[in-house]
Amino acid sequence: MEDEPKKGLVLFGRDISEIPCFRNSFLYGISGGIGAGLLTFLSTSRTTFSTHIGFGTFFFGTIVYWSWCRYQWSMHRFEYAKLQEALRNKALYEGTDVERKLDLKSA
Repeated sequence: MEDEPKKGLVLFGRDISEIPCFRNSFLYGISGGIGAGLLTFLSTSRTTFSTHIGFGTFFFGTIVYWSWCRYQWSMHRFEYAKLQEALRNKALYEGTDVERKLDLKSA
């Protein structure tokens, strides 16, 4: 039996399991919304108000965590690209006059 690649949920032609930060953003948003909604209901006993608070917390928490996570992800990706370029140059210039000049500049 052949190993078929695992297919996730496809939304607008894109597999959402491959989107960075998607899963964690929704998990934190959902748990925060449920928690805030339950606490609001326990303190006020107003179902409509509790639902609004829960949904608002879910929406706000998801957007805030998504933004923060994607910012961190892009910063790490940018740093990784810079490091990869530096390692490529290091291997390219190893044992040449350019390496000696760079070593003198950095010392």
